[in-house]
Amino acid sequence: MEPRALLFVLLGFVAGAFGTLIGAGGGFLLLPLLVFLYPQDPPAVLTAISLSVVFANASSGTIAYARMGRIDLRAGLLFALAGLPGALLGAAVTQRLNHRVFDPMLGVVLLAGAMAILLRSGSGVSATPRAAGSRLLIEHDGTRHVYAPRLALGATLSAGVGFLSSLLGIGGGVIHVPLMVAALGFPTHIATATSHFVLACLSLAAVLVHARAGTLALGWSRALPLAAGAVIGAQVGARISSRVRGRWILWGLSAGLASVAIRLLLPRSP
Repeated sequence: MEPRALLFVLLGFVAGAFGTLIGAGGGFLLLPLLVFLYPQDPPAVLTAISLSVVFANASSGTIAYARMGRIDLRAGLLFALAGLPGALLGAAVTQRLNHRVFDPMLGVVLLAGAMAILLRSGSGVSATPRAAGSRLLIEHDGTRHVYAPRLALGATLSAGVGFLSSLLGIGGGVIHVPLMVAALGFPTHIATATSHFVLACLSLAAVLVHARAGTLALGWSRALPLAAGAVIGAQVGARISSRVRGRWILWGLSAGLASVAIRLLLPRSP
């Protein structure tokens, strides 16, 4: 067992709570921290750890959001199936990456995501339903959501999201949520909940690839305490989400992305 096990449980809790709140699974916070803590480990090992925690976090968050009646199951299943081939391919390609390629790639993706979310939140994040194809989703507490999701476009985008998120070990929610809100017509709270369901499916597929390749076995001592904390944090994040406005969720997501992206892009000390 790692001597930092207790710290890892706490870190997993924070990443799980915030990740569930914004629908990102926590991997976008966890993976950069693992890169800084274990720069000697290959990217494949670090992404295997991160995706294991993302799966635990997303599964726990999915259960919490399902109890609230907030998941668009039809869209979630479609997006998960569309993203599955990319998730498998991304986990396989990660085995061939080194930090000179991996770190800047991760930083650029996170920074671009932060800027896109910030611009979108400044112009409003509420989806405007179209007359045709609109649907009604009623949460268990009576909250009503009327929206018109663009499912065909979402399936196409999910294929790329599955590959990139699995390649970088960030789980995909950090990319999927802003796309679902800005381009696909989902209300923010539905997007975060549905994204968690998709995350659980895609991260499981990627974890299985890492397990077969042997990279997951090298990181189990870190993955287990992180996952334990993330499972608990996911329940807390889901509860808090009911009290947080959609725009604040996106602002928090943008700030988190920008901070870790800048740190990844800064030159390291030799």
